[in-house]
This record gives sequence, C-alpha cells and structure tokens, in this order.
Amino acid sequence: MEFRYKLVLVVRGDLKLSNGKTAVQVAHAAVSCALSCKKQHPVRFRKWYSEGQKKVVVKVGGLKELYQLKAQAEQSGLTTALISDAGLTEVEPGTVTCLGIGPASNEEIDPITGELPLL
Repeated sequence: MEFRYKLVLVVRGDLKLSNGKTAVQVAHAAVSCALSCKKQHPVRFRKWYSEGQKKVVVKVGGLKELYQLKAQAEQSGLTTALISDAGLTEVEPGTVTCLGIGPASNEEIDPITGELPLL
C-alpha cells in the first residue's frame, strides 16, 4: 500500500533523551497534532486516518532547527504541535523536546521534512 498522507514527528537530537522519554514526547506530539488537525482540517485528517495513520519520526540537531521547521510548516498551512516537557525526569521544566507536523499529504510535508534523517 502506498500512503499519501503522514504525520511527521521531529525530535531534538541534542537532548540525548532515553528511548522511553523520546517515545512519550513523540506520542504527545502525535496526539496533539492529530486532534488539532481533526478540528482545523477535517478532510485532511480523515484521509490520513482512513489510510492507516502513517507516522514518521525524524531528528534535528537542536532547538533552532525545530523552530525553523515550525515556521516553515505554519507558513505552508500545516498543523504543528510544539512539545515542552514538564521536567519531572530527564530535562529541565519547559524544555522543548519535539515538534509534530501534519498530518498532511506527502506533497505538502515533504518539502519541509523530506531531507531530515530518521531517528
């Protein structure tokens, strides 16, 4: 099956989070983006959801890159969710850990995230 829609989760590589912490932060971003997209772009959400909810996790070097991606995505009309940690375990309170973008069509999202390495 070829997926036409996806949700991209972008993790900061500089934080060196544990696998468990990374998984939780990515889950926060995925849920936040999906719920926002369902409200803001219901047709886009339904297309993504109906074909299996593809998710791709990629990484960037740090916070500056994350904010640049967020700005690009929002300028393109895509849903975003910036995740900040509560700071109870591995990082300081308020640390921005990851960014969700989408869901959106490959044509919309790939120009922004298509060159990023997989986590």
